Amino acid sequence: MNNRLPELHEGHAPITLHLLFRDALEAYDDWGDETDVPLVFHLGMPVPIGQVFDHMRDCTDILPNNMVSAITERLTKPGNSNNSLDNMTFSTAARVMCVVIRKRQLQRSGTDIGVFLRRFEKLRSSRADP
Repeated sequence: MNNRLPELHEGHAPITLHLLFRDALEAYDDWGDETDVPLVFHLGMPVPIGQVFDHMRDCTDILPNNMVSAITERLTKPGNSNNSLDNMTFSTAARVMCVVIRKRQLQRSGTDIGVFLRRFEKLRSSRADP
């Protein structure tokens, strides 16, 4: 599955990535317990939401307020007063969502070894492909 996402430019993402990030948040909200990680579409190609979040880990753009609440409601610890969540970056939000997805996958698999084995198999199969 070749799903090349646009690159960041000096820490800034094009609007298409901002919109894809929003779509990935919505797909996460709609994620059913019995299904694999949801997909969003970029240029007609399916992209797992985890890949979108991982791609935005270095984006320094400020997250729009309507997305900040979608992220903060997933936090288990309240933010401290020195670090205002009002100016949350896409990077911070992406890191939170990467952790949330991993946690959910662990809960679904029931064991750490299940997730490890699936990741190992993916790595092995990707190395076998030229």
